[in-house]
Amino acid sequence: MAGMKETPRQKMIGMMYLVLTALLALQVSDALLQKFVLLNNSLETANTSSVQKNIATIEGMKDMLERSANKGNDAQYITQAQEVHKLADGMVGELDNLKSQIITKTGGYDKETGALVGMKETEPVYELMIGGKKQGLAYGLKTKLDDYVAKISKYGDKGMKIEPLALSGSEDPAVSKDANNKNKDFAELNFAETPVPAALATLSQKQSEVRRHESTILAALAAKIGLKDIKFDKILAMVSAKSNTVVAGMDYEAEMFIAAYSSGISPRMSFNGSSVPVKDGKGQIKFKAQGGQYDGRGLSRKTYTATISFNGPNGAETRNVDQEYFVLKPTYNIESGSLPPLYLACANKLSIVSPGLGALWQPNITANGGEVINGGGAGKITVVPSGTSVELNINNGGILLGVEKFRVRRIPKPEVKIFGNGGELDEKRGASAAGLRTIEARVIAEESFKATNPDDAKYRSGEVSVSLVRGSKRVGEVTLQGGGGIGSLSQNAQAGDRYYIEVRSFQRQNFRGTVETTPITIVKNIPLN
Repeated sequence: MAGMKETPRQKMIGMMYLVLTALLALQVSDALLQKFVLLNNSLETANTSSVQKNIATIEGMKDMLERSANKGNDAQYITQAQEVHKLADGMVGELDNLKSQIITKTGGYDKETGALVGMKETEPVYELMIGGKKQGLAYGLKTKLDDYVAKISKYGDKGMKIEPLALSGSEDPAVSKDANNKNKDFAELNFAETPVPAALATLSQKQSEVRRHESTILAALAAKIGLKDIKFDKILAMVSAKSNTVVAGMDYEAEMFIAAYSSGISPRMSFNGSSVPVKDGKGQIKFKAQGGQYDGRGLSRKTYTATISFNGPNGAETRNVDQEYFVLKPTYNIESGSLPPLYLACANKLSIVSPGLGALWQPNITANGGEVINGGGAGKITVVPSGTSVELNINNGGILLGVEKFRVRRIPKPEVKIFGNGGELDEKRGASAAGLRTIEARVIAEESFKATNPDDAKYRSGEVSVSLVRGSKRVGEVTLQGGGGIGSLSQNAQAGDRYYIEVRSFQRQNFRGTVETTPITIVKNIPLN
C-alpha cells in the first residue's frame, strides 16, 4: 500500500495558515466564516478517508503476512503498525475532544438551523486554548503533538524525518519573517483572536497532519514485509487532492494512484486526455485553478477526468475517475486616504488587499492613464495620474481579477494669507503704524488635499512686494522672498498711511522633491493707525 507523500509545507496546510492569518487581521464577515465552516467540513471528510486508507494498509500487511515465508520476523511489523495506528487514533481523539469543548463553551449548535451558535466568538476560544496566564489547553496540546511525533518516529526508517506538528511563529516558515507573528508561541499563533469556525478548522488540519504522518510510517513498515510487491486481485484507481476547495489563482494539486501499488505494475496516467508524470506509482497533477460561474457562496464547481492504465491480474485495464473540486472566488479591497478621487501628477497611495489569498497575494498592478510605483509590501502602491482618469488592472498569479476606474482632479488652488509680526493682518482693522515690523505671505494648502497628499502639499511664498503709500503717493517699497523685515518702511510710517502688499508667485514641492513656481497676483491693502 503506497503512503501519501509528505511535503515540507503542504499546500492545503499552507493555505489554512495563510487564510487564517488574513482572517484574524480583519473584521470577520458571516460569509467568510461560512467558508471556514465549509473548509472544516471538507477537512473532516478527508480525514475520514485517510483513516480508511490507513486501516486498509494494516489489513494488507496482515494478508501479506499469511503468505510470508518469514512470519516469525515479519509479525513484529504488524504489531508496530497497530501501535502506530493506536497512537494516531489517540491523538485524533484528543483533538476531537478540544473541538467539542470549544463548541460547548460557545453555545453548541442551534437546534433549528444546525449552525454554530457562537460562530463569531473569539474570547471564549482565547480563554480555553490560551488562558490569561498561558495555561490554556493549547499548551498541553503542543506537548501531546510533540510527544506523538517523537513516538511514531521510532517506527520509521533510519534517516526518515517526521516534521513537528506544533510550530511557533519563529519555527513556521509561513510566518517566521512576519513581524506580527514571528514572536508568537504555538498557542497564540493558532488560537489568538480566532473565531470558532477557524479554530475548529485549525484542529481538523492538525488531525489531517497526524493521519499523514501515520500513513508515512505505515508505508515504511509495509515495505519491510514486501507489501509493495504484492499483486492484489482488485486494484482501485484513486485520486487524492490536497484540497477540494482552492482560491482562483492558486495551484490545484492532486495525486492519482492505485490503492495497492506494486513494483511490477507501471501505470500510465493522464489528466483530461493529456499525460502526466508518474512518480512512485502516483500521477502528479498541477494546474492553475480557473474561476467563473460562482454561486452565492463564492464557489465555482469544476470537474476533470483522470485516466489510469495498467497491467492488472486479468491483463491490460483502464480506469477513469471523474473528480470534482471547487474554486473559491478571490476578492480584494482597496484602502486609501486619497479616494475618491486621485490628484493629477501627485502621489496617491493605495493599499489593495486580498484576505482570501493571504501570502499568495502577490499582485501585479498596472495602470492606463498613469504610473504605478510599487513599495511597502504586496498590494501597496503609489498611483501618479497623467490624464483625466486612471484604470488599474489588478492581476495575481497571471489571473486578471478586476479593473478599477478612478476619476482624476487637478490640484486645488491654495489660499494666500498675509501675516504681520506673526499674526494674520486684516484689511478692515488695519495695523499699528509704529508697531508693524515684519510682513510675511503664507501659502496654505486646501485641507482635504493636504490630508490625503501631504507629500505634494508643501507650499511657500515667492516674491512679495510691500509699498508704503500716503494718499496716492508711494513713499517707499521693499521686495521680499516670502517675507521679512520692513524696518526701512515702518520708520517713516504714519497713521493714515497704508501698506500695499502684492504677492507675485508661490512655489510647491511635490513628492519627488521637484519645486514648481506658479506666478500669481494677489493684492492686500493694510491701513495703518
